[in-house]
Amino acid sequence: MITEECISCGACIEVCPVMAIVDDGDNPVGDTYYVKPEKCIECVNHAPKPQCADNCPTEGAIVWDMPYTEAFNDYYVLGHEEGRYQIREHKSKGIMSPAVKAMPYVESLEMSAREAHANVGE
Repeated sequence: MITEECISCGACIEVCPVMAIVDDGDNPVGDTYYVKPEKCIECVNHAPKPQCADNCPTEGAIVWDMPYTEAFNDYYVLGHEEGRYQIREHKSKGIMSPAVKAMPYVESLEMSAREAHANVGE
């Protein structure tokens, strides 16, 4: 997740290996940069740590969220319905929720860090 601490410098967008980050002009739910949860792979198999946070100059601008897995399907679907997330919808599959397409995630990260939306850079 990207917080209001973001200074809109673009460093995260440039390094995301799956183009999961959009700028404030393309954010479907607010006026900061935005991470598309249905695209983010937390840089699993791409880098030792998430490249967005590794290149971000602002501490606390990029924080952990829940893993995009079937176990958290309700979290993301409810967030989509409430407007916290804007998850892509497929013509035949519907909303690309974690139940439809789960994403890789950093398994070694403690759930308490995700729940607290801890800084990814730490």
